[in-house]
Amino acid sequence: MAFPVSSEDSAEPLVKHTVADCLRKEIASGGLRPGARIVEGTWARKFGVAQGSIREAINLLAQDGFVTKAAGRSARVVNLSEEDVLQTFELRAILEGLAARLIAQRTGEVGPVEEALGMMRQALRNERPGDMLDADLRFHLEMCRLSGNRYLLEHARKILLPLFAFARIRILSTGQDTSVWGKDIEAHQRMVDLIKDGQPDVAEQYVRHAISRFGQSAYDNWEKKPAPASGGRARKRSARRHEDEAPAT
Repeated sequence: MAFPVSSEDSAEPLVKHTVADCLRKEIASGGLRPGARIVEGTWARKFGVAQGSIREAINLLAQDGFVTKAAGRSARVVNLSEEDVLQTFELRAILEGLAARLIAQRTGEVGPVEEALGMMRQALRNERPGDMLDADLRFHLEMCRLSGNRYLLEHARKILLPLFAFARIRILSTGQDTSVWGKDIEAHQRMVDLIKDGQPDVAEQYVRHAISRFGQSAYDNWEKKPAPASGGRARKRSARRHEDEAPAT
C-alpha cells in the first residue's frame, strides 16, 4: 500500500491522517494486537511513506488512546489487563460521580449529554458497535466537560481515551454486537434525569454505583465472542441473554 505524497506542505496533514486511519484499522481488525510494537521503519516500508509520517500518525493515535509511548522506546498498541480495567472503573466512578454532582449543583444543563445518548440509541437500533462506542465515549466526556472543572476533565480524558480505545479493539476484533448495551442505556438515561432534576447527592451516588457496576463485567464482555445467530429470533435470544450484563463501557 502506498500513499501519494506531494511536495506541497498542505499534503503532509493528509498523509499522516491517512496513515493513522490505516494503522487504526490494523489495530481494530487484530492485525496489530494489544501490546504489539509499532516499528516505524516497518510500517513506512509497508505503506510507502516517509518514516516521519508514521511517527506523526502514531502521535495522532496516542492522542486518541490507541497507542502508548515511552521515551526511547517503540510505540505499542494499548493493552489493559483485567486489573487495569477494574482500577480504571474505580477511578471513573469517583470522577464521573463528582461531575454529575457539579452539574446538578450549577445548571443541570445536559443538552450535549442527551445528544450523545440519542446517538447511543440510534447505534443500538442500527446494530453498529463502533458508533455505539463513539457515542458512549462522547456521553461520558461531555458529562465531565459540563462539570466546569477542567482538572476533572483532564484526568477523565487520560483514563477514558485509552479505555475506550482498548474496548474498541477487543469488541470489533471479536465481532461483538450492540446487545450488551441494551438495558444499560436506561442507566445512562437515569444519570441524565437525576442531574436535570437538580439532585446532586442522589445523582453522584447513582453515577458512582452505575459506573462501578459497569466495571464488574466490562473486561469479560470485551473478550466474548457472540454465538452464531441468524434471523430475528436468534437476535432476540442473544439480547435476552445479555440483558442483565453491564455495557462494554
